[in-house]
Amino acid sequence: MSNTAAPLSKSPNRLLGVVFGAVYLLVGILGFFVTSGVGFFDPEGGLLLGIFEVNIFHNVAHLLIGAALLLAGLSSVSAAKATNTTVGAAYLLLGIVGLFITDSPANILAINGADNVLHFLSAALLLVVGLGAERNARAATV
Repeated sequence: MSNTAAPLSKSPNRLLGVVFGAVYLLVGILGFFVTSGVGFFDPEGGLLLGIFEVNIFHNVAHLLIGAALLLAGLSSVSAAKATNTTVGAAYLLLGIVGLFITDSPANILAINGADNVLHFLSAALLLVVGLGAERNARAATV
């Protein structure tokens, strides 16, 4: 079986991409229900699930990231691996930047402390799977 044709259930990268993609799409959609009256780049947004702060831009970002992860996960192992790694790196960077901008006008995503924790956790999982999972599976079959 080729690496790109691995079924979803046999590829940690494809499975994670599909699951995270669906979750981020759902979060992006749900975010619009709590951002009524919130500006597109407003540094203070509505609370999703009572703890995660979001504005319209944050919702759009969730939709775009969710779509990228889902499409890559449905596409191939190599696409899922590349997308998981790229999104993981972006979330790591966003987590670091988020530590410094939460209480400033530069906070165009309306990020709060709970968002930072979730961004770091997402980054860790996406990077671990994106950088290591398929390499281990390929080495085991060679």
